Amino acid sequence: MTGGGLLVAGTTSDAGKSVVTAGICRWLVRQGVKVAPFKAQNMSLNSFVTREGAEIGRAQAMQAQACRVEPTALMNPVLLKPGGEQSSQVVLLGKPVGELSARGYHGGRQQQLLGTVLDCLAELRGTYDAVICEGAGSPAEINLRRTDIVNMGIARNAGLPVLVVGDIDRGGVFASFFGTVALLSPEDQALVAGFLVNKFRGDVSLLEPGIDMLHGLTGRHTYGILPFQHGLGIDEEDGLRVSLRGTVRESNIAPPVGEDVLRVAVCAVPLMSNFTDVDALAAEPGVVVRFVDRPEELADADLVIVPGTRGTVRALEWLRERGLAEALKRRVADGRPVLGICGGFQVLGEHIEDEVESRRGHVEGLGVLPVRVRFAREKTLTRPAGEALGAHVAGYEIHHGVAEIHGGEAFLDGCRVGQTWGTHWHGSLESDGFRRAFLREVAAAAGRRFVPAPDTSFAALREEQLDRLGDLIEQHADTDALRRLIESGAPQGLPFIPPGAPA
Repeated sequence: MTGGGLLVAGTTSDAGKSVVTAGICRWLVRQGVKVAPFKAQNMSLNSFVTREGAEIGRAQAMQAQACRVEPTALMNPVLLKPGGEQSSQVVLLGKPVGELSARGYHGGRQQQLLGTVLDCLAELRGTYDAVICEGAGSPAEINLRRTDIVNMGIARNAGLPVLVVGDIDRGGVFASFFGTVALLSPEDQALVAGFLVNKFRGDVSLLEPGIDMLHGLTGRHTYGILPFQHGLGIDEEDGLRVSLRGTVRESNIAPPVGEDVLRVAVCAVPLMSNFTDVDALAAEPGVVVRFVDRPEELADADLVIVPGTRGTVRALEWLRERGLAEALKRRVADGRPVLGICGGFQVLGEHIEDEVESRRGHVEGLGVLPVRVRFAREKTLTRPAGEALGAHVAGYEIHHGVAEIHGGEAFLDGCRVGQTWGTHWHGSLESDGFRRAFLREVAAAAGRRFVPAPDTSFAALREEQLDRLGDLIEQHADTDALRRLIESGAPQGLPFIPPGAPA
């Protein structure tokens, strides 16, 4: 296999494209294929920093792990980070290049990026045996087809066969498959090789007549029927799901090591980013993680986390509007644990000077940490590592805010005052020794007889999860046909399904 490729599209957003892409990647690499993931354009507040200091979507970083390769900016050349309902920060080849409205982006800027996107894909295809590409939303967004660079736009320009994934658990999968093809132009339809059913519950034999009828209607093969399984999500693009909780709850059913559980409440701030930071806590037996938006929900929490956000000032306003700000300050005064991460760290400081993100100028923070924050136009993108709480710890930083710390104890790049902690480091809780030491401190402060499990390995749980995705493809997809598709492209002579794309 040399320079093979495939585009995994979906009938809808959240049809399972990211999961299927990761599963195909892990299946291929276990077959000895040198494979890489690719998503031309991603819209997500969950991002990651590569070793060269480039920002990409977390889903592509996890897919790279499925491929057992180091993630690079080539794998996600365009990342859009929403800053509200009307605009997004555009990150090109890992670096922010400005803010654009949806109209401004789709009105011309997106099409200008097609050459860059195709160059990145060509470079990957020249380096790897196969590149498994993930689409975005649906390829049948007829209002956006003219400027599309992530679905049929990239497939047509790069000659990629397309596999359409549909979530049967939502219902209407046959209509979605047929309608998706029927709304594409003849040239686009010629690349749609077939379908893959995701999240099927029940007896497959009951679905087979429908699969046969779909083939008769479209002339296209169904490449697999994947059963519904809990906990198969990889790092989320968006949404409010702890991406490893399902896997952990199924695969790690050990009771708490100590006598008590530890309850963690995560404030669901607007434009929450990198909420995957709390996945590692959910991986611990006896740790219960939940997202909250009311002050009374903090009452029984042993630890409250204020997570990262793409809108620090907006998050501050939201915390105040909902009464959470006062609840947080009461917790701090009572010596009850609070952890702020990135934007959440900035929120806990004394004041913020922001002429970049919100452009609101001077804004008072919650004042519970001796920190002053100034937003710089240049974004900090690093992969720091060091020692804390007697253990090795590593993470990554993605922020415009520059913290000036004038008190407290040093904690990673931030500080600690009593049981209030703040840091810009994302991902630090994935370091097993550091996480256990931190949880021991939290449990002691909370008066809980909680003991971290001595052998929980977050990295091992991730690998287990990715292998489950590979197993799903290997056991429930037509892998021989899938491999031919990746190697040779879409079958010739696929029929046109009217009416096709409107003029």
